Amino acid sequence: MRITTDSDTICALSTAPGMGAIAVIRLSGPDSFRVIGQIFKPAEKGLDMDQAKSHTIHLGTLGNAAGILDEVLVSLFRAPNSYTGEDVIEISCHGSVYIQQKVLELLFSCGLRMASPGEFTLRAFMNRKFDLSQAEAVADLIASHSASSHDLAIQQMRGGFSRKIHALRQALIDFTALIELELDFSEEHMIFADRSDFKALLASIIAELSALIESFSLGNVIRTGIPVAIIGKPNVGKSTLLNVLLNEEKAIVSEIPGTTRDAIEDTIVIGGYSFRFIDTAGLRAAEDQIETIGIERTWEKISEASIILYVFDATQQSFADVSEAITEFREFTAGNARTMILIGNKMDKLKVLPKGFREFVEYDTLFVSGKRRENIHEIAAHLLKVVENTRVSDHTLVSNTRHYEALRRALDAVVCVRDGLTAGLSPDLMTTDLRSALYHLGEITGEVTTDEILGAIFSRFCIGK
Repeated sequence: MRITTDSDTICALSTAPGMGAIAVIRLSGPDSFRVIGQIFKPAEKGLDMDQAKSHTIHLGTLGNAAGILDEVLVSLFRAPNSYTGEDVIEISCHGSVYIQQKVLELLFSCGLRMASPGEFTLRAFMNRKFDLSQAEAVADLIASHSASSHDLAIQQMRGGFSRKIHALRQALIDFTALIELELDFSEEHMIFADRSDFKALLASIIAELSALIESFSLGNVIRTGIPVAIIGKPNVGKSTLLNVLLNEEKAIVSEIPGTTRDAIEDTIVIGGYSFRFIDTAGLRAAEDQIETIGIERTWEKISEASIILYVFDATQQSFADVSEAITEFREFTAGNARTMILIGNKMDKLKVLPKGFREFVEYDTLFVSGKRRENIHEIAAHLLKVVENTRVSDHTLVSNTRHYEALRRALDAVVCVRDGLTAGLSPDLMTTDLRSALYHLGEITGEVTTDEILGAIFSRFCIGK
């Protein structure tokens, strides 16, 4: 993406492409009002569009000497009180694809150019309407697919995460200034920064950064969907269970063991959280090369999942069988924040539920019938319980990989400063790590950035945003 500070006036379709009731075409830049004055005739007599007030909407016709193109509504937003901080105009026209294209052609003929992906939001960032992490939250808000991912994007867009980063960075800046002042008076051996206060500050910052880094495991899955792997031996009803959970025939169901050869994924929203279900190949000794690949991918999905549903045939597998199977892959669930729920399927064929499963004190055990859709609601309830027990509502969650990496680098630098302070290093040796920590925190909010970073971020936006 081309990063520019030029004064071009840009335009683009801001609603979804295709036919609809209405379409919105957005303009931003210094020529917005001049151009709209040339092509728009307001219904209100005597109205000069160049003098019209900001944040007003006007009915009229759009066209040129060749004729009227459409009857439209024009919304006016004067700088700096607009989304981009520039003069912005939004044209609401009828949603015909033909009309949309002709309006854009009309704007191009007046000297406007098509906006690049994310260029409206880039201009908002460049004009300090919000910082870089808030700009990224705009894209997350547009892409939100559940109440939880929406809430996370809103919290970040409103500056909750930014304020925390700014506070950490400012505390480091204040102390760095004192350390560097000592360097200016090194010959006089003057101390401006109290070392005990500095140690307490570093301990506080390390704790804050560590908490933010730790929150990424939850924040990222809320943003992208919580991965749930459905695993178990062949022919225990994993695919049937997936189809029931999704309420559609997503996976092929057969009495033949090993029917599922590859991971099948789909997403549903339960209680405001997006769960990404993954049906995997049955765990057994593979009988051919294709099944071998499928089972290898099953283990990969187990390692990636936040929650594992281990499905077993309640009519065929005893407590001892299930216990032995779980022992085989306990290494994938131990010590890495994954939760396992045992699902005993085919309970419709049982007269009495099997005993012994209460001994799995760390695992909840549910008995269901995928075929008859019995107790399926219990699975949804347990999935919600897992997420809600994990999430801390008043804690800022990190959901962006770029932010996560910057926080890790900042933490490494702050830890080096702490270690240097403990070892009694001179101030000039600590300032390098202090500046490194400040740099990486600044990367998050955009106080420190490059065209390469901006290009990578905003190129992922849609063109009209």
